[in-house]
Amino acid sequence: PRLLSQFFFADERVTRVVAEINGLDAELDPQQYLVLLNQLHLSQAHLLAILERIMEECIPTQRHSRDYLVKFPEELLVDNLGNHMLFAAECLLAGTFLEVEEADGAQLRPQARNLLCSLELVRTVLREQSLSQPGSYPEHVRAVLVQFDRLFAEFELSYVSSLVAVKSPEEIYRQQEIIVLFCETVDRALRLGYLTQEMIDGYEPLLMFTIPRLAIISGLLIYPEGPLSLEQSPEQMSRVFSPFYNLLKKIKDLLWVLSAEELCLLERNLCTAE
Repeated sequence: PRLLSQFFFADERVTRVVAEINGLDAELDPQQYLVLLNQLHLSQAHLLAILERIMEECIPTQRHSRDYLVKFPEELLVDNLGNHMLFAAECLLAGTFLEVEEADGAQLRPQARNLLCSLELVRTVLREQSLSQPGSYPEHVRAVLVQFDRLFAEFELSYVSSLVAVKSPEEIYRQQEIIVLFCETVDRALRLGYLTQEMIDGYEPLLMFTIPRLAIISGLLIYPEGPLSLEQSPEQMSRVFSPFYNLLKKIKDLLWVLSAEELCLLERNLCTAE
């Protein structure tokens, strides 16, 4: 049950698969080569997962901040992101630029080298510790883990930033404003009886359409200084709404001529229309 013992056997597995790959002629047996590559991917992912648990147990208050993850596109935030970063670092060190431009790759190579060297040091130190005292983490082990955690985070941010346009602090703030708008919209809809708590608790599919529709009305009429404010330019709005700037202006012009009763009827219809 000890994490260091688990790490030892997971590390053994990675070492064994790497040795099999190095002893195989990929041109003579490409099918087996692909099988081994898949095994390497899975064994490295398992190793990193155990290493993550070790760091949480050993250096929980010294972990490098991962706040930058909120800047990443949601499609990148997957469970195997760490393993993908490790594979990317190995490719860069080998001079292969699969996803990045060659100039970006050249700049990332020193970081990739430092990360992989740090990982090798971590593997060596943890193997030795697992064979001597598998239940403790001396200071030199902690120091090695802290360094690896920092280098991994720095490489992850740099690499992803070279692939996609990460969100700016301004865009993150705008998204938070949208979250607040949606929360206020739901609260108002509950008070006015447009929605019920049972619909929300039961994840009623219709809410996927209802809440955004009501949020547009709330953002244009009830919270006009919020994220849907048309006093700002399209460039100042969140990318969620900026492409529809002109359409939002037309909607607002139509809403202004409605009476309170007509607005209420419109909102109720938006809660039922598909």
